[in-house]
Amino acid sequence: MKALVLEAPEQLRCKEIPIPAPKGDELLIRVRACGVCGTDLHMYHGDKGAFANAFPLVMGHEFSGEVAALGPDASKFQVGDHVAVDPNLYCGKCPACLRGDVHFCEHMTGIGTTRDGGFAEYCVVSERAAYRIPDEVPFEYAAMMEPLSCCLHGIDRSGIHPGDTVAIIGFGAIGQMMFQLAQLSGAARVVVVEPVAPKRKKAEEMGAFLTCDPQREDVSEKLQALHFHSVIECVGRKDTMELAVQIAGSCATVMLFGLTAPGTKLELLAYESIFQKELTITGSFINPLVSQRVVDLLSSGRLDLGKIIAVRLPLAEGVRAFTEKGLSADGKIVIGDFPAAH
Repeated sequence: MKALVLEAPEQLRCKEIPIPAPKGDELLIRVRACGVCGTDLHMYHGDKGAFANAFPLVMGHEFSGEVAALGPDASKFQVGDHVAVDPNLYCGKCPACLRGDVHFCEHMTGIGTTRDGGFAEYCVVSERAAYRIPDEVPFEYAAMMEPLSCCLHGIDRSGIHPGDTVAIIGFGAIGQMMFQLAQLSGAARVVVVEPVAPKRKKAEEMGAFLTCDPQREDVSEKLQALHFHSVIECVGRKDTMELAVQIAGSCATVMLFGLTAPGTKLELLAYESIFQKELTITGSFINPLVSQRVVDLLSSGRLDLGKIIAVRLPLAEGVRAFTEKGLSADGKIVIGDFPAAH
């Protein structure tokens, strides 16, 4: 089969490797679509991601496809079923798992991060990692289950209530997912802070109450009349995280969702910015036990993922997603040999 194999930092190529065979309760998935994540880019460049990885590695942890074969102990699926994959497998036995914090499992396995993933024609996964998707949901949308589940966990931690005013900093693919989830959570007004004009235009088309260009406008001054109950930072930079704290209203929740480089330090005014405003500052780590909720959202049709997916590449051209600058400027890149959704 064809696969994108990361052999060392910045050494990625499409090559032929053996098709894996499912064992035990595993499924062989014919991958139809696999999204490119910021974590994939971190690993490509040799930076630290959520989990440590080894080489060679087939990356890709946001994927969907069809069940092509069953291991001898698999019993929940049939050949031909459409599935999306939750790539993070916890042990269920360590102290973190036993207290319910499965995303802090001490023995976590990550499909596409610690073992071969979905940038290939086929991938083997445990059947507990697979979620059945209705046939009418396009594969490229189903592949978004993993990033959507991460975003949904972040939304759960953002403290949004019906009628709230919410700010989203950064309007890439993650910011666009957060935007829709904030609306579904009942936010009355969602404001987007984004320096790229086409992304601000997209935010306006999607119903943003207001957009702001942080490179040309004083964000704090422009937004001072608004009381933000929740601020969601989706960039992962020191300055944008500090801005999130700065514009948050009293008793607000600041969700620092963007992935920063390890060792990043923030400069905050503890008295003025946190104590006096009684802020809650929180983070969000991967996607504990929310995948079925995302499947239900996908099935409901209440998410418009067509606005988020910007580039579709066949597997044979997948290396371009990592080497061609600006390719993901307008949204999500999806790799796969699949018909585009309409």
